[in-house]
Amino acid sequence: MATKKKYDIKRPSRKSIIERAEKVIKNKHLFQPGNKAWELRSKHGRDKLFKTPQLMWEAACEYFRWCEENPLYESKGFAFQGVVTTEVFPKMRAMTLSQLCFYLNCSESYFRSFKSTLQEKDNDFLTVILNIEQVIYNQKFQGASADLLNANIIARDLGLKDSSDITSKGESIKQITQIEIIKTTLK
Repeated sequence: MATKKKYDIKRPSRKSIIERAEKVIKNKHLFQPGNKAWELRSKHGRDKLFKTPQLMWEAACEYFRWCEENPLYESKGFAFQGVVTTEVFPKMRAMTLSQLCFYLNCSESYFRSFKSTLQEKDNDFLTVILNIEQVIYNQKFQGASADLLNANIIARDLGLKDSSDITSKGESIKQITQIEIIKTTLK
């Protein structure tokens, strides 16, 4: 006794395939070059995260306040007359663009591409973004200067470096090959 399969796959008949092909041929004007079917979309691209520059600045200020109100904590031990006690001290939390983007629920790449694609009419957004970046930079720099943040880490993050030229006294250095060294020693 043959059992019927639980899931029978119904394949389209030859006639239904031909009917579908005829419909496509009939409506082929939709696929001709220059038809501009893409203009039928109701919108293009992703919406802006913020409708106005003011809303963007307010959200950034919320993040700045959050950083101040939620410091990191360090636990330190102290010994006095044989008694060891542990105290917890608040430490400054460094503001970062990465954390701001996490707070705003967007990626850093979205933030960077939003900044790079701004047009002249969006100058207010550019001003707000530059102000946000400046606040973050200043907070890190001042925190490191006051020894509230690790100066080495912040200096690397901000791209600061102390360089001195002790070999060439400011002149350009010419790279010498081994052959040139041999030639000068044989003279």
